[in-house]
Amino acid sequence: MEGDDRSALAYPGPYERWGPYGDTDMARYVPEPDKRPGRTAFQRDRARVLHSAALRRLAGKTQVVDPGVGGTAVTDTSPRTRLTHSLECAQVGRELGAALGCDPDLVETACLAHDLGHPPFGHNGEVVLAEFAADCGGFEGNAQSLRLLTRIEPKRFTDGPDGTPASVGLNLTRAALDAATKYPWPRGAHPTAPASPKFGVYEDDLPVFRWLREGAPDGRQCFEAQVMDWSDDVAYSVHDVEDGLQAGHIDPRALLSADERAEVFRCAAARYAPPGTGAAELAEALDRLLAQPWWPRRYDGSALDQARLKDAGSQLIGRFCLAAEGATRARHGSARLTRYAAELVVPVEQRLECAVLKAVADCFVMQRAAHARRRAEQRVVIGELASELSARAPEGLDPQFRALFLAAPDDRSRRRVVVDQIASLTDAAATALHRRMTVG
Repeated sequence: MEGDDRSALAYPGPYERWGPYGDTDMARYVPEPDKRPGRTAFQRDRARVLHSAALRRLAGKTQVVDPGVGGTAVTDTSPRTRLTHSLECAQVGRELGAALGCDPDLVETACLAHDLGHPPFGHNGEVVLAEFAADCGGFEGNAQSLRLLTRIEPKRFTDGPDGTPASVGLNLTRAALDAATKYPWPRGAHPTAPASPKFGVYEDDLPVFRWLREGAPDGRQCFEAQVMDWSDDVAYSVHDVEDGLQAGHIDPRALLSADERAEVFRCAAARYAPPGTGAAELAEALDRLLAQPWWPRRYDGSALDQARLKDAGSQLIGRFCLAAEGATRARHGSARLTRYAAELVVPVEQRLECAVLKAVADCFVMQRAAHARRRAEQRVVIGELASELSARAPEGLDPQFRALFLAAPDDRSRRRVVVDQIASLTDAAATALHRRMTVG
């Protein structure tokens, strides 16, 4: 992984890696033969996600900094999209998972798939779609990812109840679907906070959810999902700050200002840190990072500063992953850790450092006045698009969703199809479709 030396790590071979995983883990919802003997089931899963249209569409979905912001014609830094974030998350997760004994292809598949269901404009679009879909089960990006993997992305079909072909999506293995499930419960069933808006499955996707969760403890992530979840946090906390610095939105010197620091700590405590975390703990976390010799103390876009910033990102990723690896090994020993045999342990110090980084990006990038105006415009686009598509359906829908709309048994199901269509769009496609439907 970035930030440490893995040259001596002994990765499990193609046959040894099958050890901790059995037939139940490698089962598919619809059984199918292996077309190419010699590949593992999880290698096939990884290939299916890598070749999916849904993954390619993430290239057109903004992460935090809009493409084209910051840099010059020569030094354009090309900020992350959802696709590049997913690729970086996969690199972090693959190596952390392998170091702990997971099948690396399985963890990489989960990391590549974790953001597939995010709609245009990210969490901003998610809020609008959740309101629009309130009476048909709501909307949540992670639940949409599961729906996409098991229903929407066309790869495998089976006979439906009426004899017509029914999609089973990519038909991934049980272990891969479970590893990609960040929130393993339906809406309103959070194990400790029932009012939480986070959930991982819609009501009409419960059959496949129950299948993939067979034998799993209620509400508990499998070990591979925990690795994916921490890798996601690590990748986006580090890289969102990197993008913010390169775009000129974050000035490292601002983190020495009492007022700026207080705002960062308020944001971290409210949104990213464990409940009950105080400003003093968050200040200690930030100061630990500021004290590191590799921490960026300036950024002017020069080649030297670009290299220093890249090194800082590598150091942070190594710091966060090695801390989790060491703490997990201290608890569980040297055994290969898979599925429900262990819990990933992340020291509180690194969780708070990660939370502070997220808050820095939130305060200096996402809360900018220009960004707030853009977010308001995006909410209008998604809201009006939902209304227009509903009014014009099925004719206004793409062929795939038009057929699903015509086959839907009731208004609730038809509204879900409209939501699926919108969630599949890139930022640019949503903007263009909105323009065509509302102008002229």
